[in-house]
Amino acid sequence: MALLHRSPRLPDDQRARLDAADRRAVLAATRLSDERWVAATRRALYVLSDDAVRRWPWAQVDHGRLDAETGGLEIRLVSSARLTLPLVDAASSRPFAATFRERVQSSVVHTTEVELPGARTAQVALRRDEDGTLFTQVIGDGRVDLADPRVAAALDEAEARVREAAGLPG
Repeated sequence: MALLHRSPRLPDDQRARLDAADRRAVLAATRLSDERWVAATRRALYVLSDDAVRRWPWAQVDHGRLDAETGGLEIRLVSSARLTLPLVDAASSRPFAATFRERVQSSVVHTTEVELPGARTAQVALRRDEDGTLFTQVIGDGRVDLADPRVAAALDEAEARVREAAGLPG
């Protein structure tokens, strides 16, 4: 019989540091090995340290993965910035990791991969913002040259197709 693991409860003093709209919407939280807390709400990802509260709406999170070697959650933001959350252990962090995955996926409505000149690719994503508004994002790997007119044209064309398919204004 499998054991069920519950996500640790975000302490009230940490919950009070979240945006007012998110305080009652904490879906999962876990303590990190460096003593910070991480919380997933319906609208955003929070990392709470002694001196700062960092917040990322789910539509700003590109993806995350558990690093088997370090046990950390490696997160890539749409901006290409990377975060590493040092999880205490996989078992107690499993509910948080599952919620993280579900929230990122719920913000993605559709993606399409775009082949670019120079053997590069990018994605055009139709995402749902924290207020439910649909919008498009172009996500590259940091090596996509937007100054290249051919690249810009290919991305503009792909984004226009995605927006048209979703009924969004061009």
